[in-house]
Amino acid sequence: MSQSTDDTKSQSSILRNEKFDEVHIITSSINKIDIDSDNLKGFELYEKGQDLYKGDEFDEEEKKSYSKVLRKVDTRLLPLLCVTYTLQFLDKLSLNYAAAYGLKEDLNLTGNRYSWCAAIFNFGYLFWAIPGNYLIQRFPVGKYTGFMLFSWSIILIGHVGLKNYGGALVIRFILGMFEASISPSCMALCGMFYTTKQSPLRQNIFLSFNGWATIIGALLSFGLGHAENSSLPSWKLIFLVIGLLNFVWSIIFTWLCPNSPETAKFLTEEEKIVLIKHIAKNNQGMKDHKFKIHQALEALKDLNVLMLAAIGLASGVINGGSSNFASTLIKGFGFNGITTSALQLPLGAIEVIFVLVAGIITFTIKNTRLYVLFGSCIAPLGGLIGLYVIPLEHKWNLVACAWFMYIIGVVVVSCFNLLTNNVAGTSKKTVSNGLFFLFYATGNIIGANIFYARQAPRYESGILGLLISYVGIMVLSILIRLLLMKRNNDRNKLAGQQTEEQAQQAILNGFKGMTDFENKGFRYAL
Repeated sequence: MSQSTDDTKSQSSILRNEKFDEVHIITSSINKIDIDSDNLKGFELYEKGQDLYKGDEFDEEEKKSYSKVLRKVDTRLLPLLCVTYTLQFLDKLSLNYAAAYGLKEDLNLTGNRYSWCAAIFNFGYLFWAIPGNYLIQRFPVGKYTGFMLFSWSIILIGHVGLKNYGGALVIRFILGMFEASISPSCMALCGMFYTTKQSPLRQNIFLSFNGWATIIGALLSFGLGHAENSSLPSWKLIFLVIGLLNFVWSIIFTWLCPNSPETAKFLTEEEKIVLIKHIAKNNQGMKDHKFKIHQALEALKDLNVLMLAAIGLASGVINGGSSNFASTLIKGFGFNGITTSALQLPLGAIEVIFVLVAGIITFTIKNTRLYVLFGSCIAPLGGLIGLYVIPLEHKWNLVACAWFMYIIGVVVVSCFNLLTNNVAGTSKKTVSNGLFFLFYATGNIIGANIFYARQAPRYESGILGLLISYVGIMVLSILIRLLLMKRNNDRNKLAGQQTEEQAQQAILNGFKGMTDFENKGFRYAL
């Protein structure tokens, strides 16, 4: 009995090694001339990984090695992304907090001038959305992001010198330019270091820190609002403190952040091999610094990319309205500046909870990204309807409804996940991300300008605009899922059940820099 079992295991081992040899022939016979120089280093490390772990008999060893590497990547990369996201969202909220402490009065922001100060940030963001994504492709992403962090810290500190409306418009436009690259660079880093299964949870974790930023910002503005002996007014102190925090962090980030798995100094050669062997299964290769026009044109014709850009527009409208007018809205219900700041604390807590729960669902239940996207719109819809119909005398009920406005973070990070996992080809990804953030910035401009001062405190036009945007996102999420299901089904019908050799060829096509259209072994995450 024992002898028979041993023979069976031996035969199984031989068959597995034969299968490995067949797969290894594919990797060995590939013409490296077909692989761009940017991808070549990653491919060579991938080949070493194929040699290092042959067949299933090494699965346990490989699993242990990869778990160790993954913990190391999480320990280095996640804190960098989380703190960066906290600070960049604090920057965006700084105008909102400053508005509660005399900014409007000191700079004579009467009528719709405050709305334009909020909107001009997004004009800068819009202006730099495409160039910023291009530079992320061309330059080492860690160093480029560090430079952006440093630059906007100086600009934030410069807000202390503001004297009038014109100066506010100029400095807010420049700030928007320098912040336009942060989300795309964080997406790029996440896509390079994690598999398709792992990246959604990590992206949700660092984006949930927008919620922590809301909590920290509310506490910070609450504390600075009580500063009575300062030579600076409270609103200037808010910009100064946030700017200094960014300045210190820019130095730390530039020093610690890796540019890619192949060049990460905190990983050993063997750890790089193990990591790249696993992330190669994304079928996207490594980062390609050469911009390819045909991939850019493909992005413009991809219905999936265009619908995600439309969601970017809608989510921008929601974010532009809620982030810039939360203070004004709550204050209009009959609260003073200090109480208004305190009442924004639950906004951040709600966003943290919803974004993390969404990430856990996406990570644990396969192909639920678009279900999560659809479901995340339900609670905000209810809150906005409440803001529209509840009588103004019930101010605490109105505040509770306003708290659900910030769940937009789940929508945004769901789009991050879909763009990271469902678009292949570095140039196509550059244009796809650029389009999303271009439309997102446009939406923010619209959102900041549909809250008319004459409609205070109800702001009917603004609330209606946010309602329409959420409904549009729900419809588009259904359409995207149907489209991607059709693409996967069509490829499965042509290729049949994907074999190990076909899966291996899809990985190699990724190293060749193929797009998701060109690489027929690519399958879309739902």
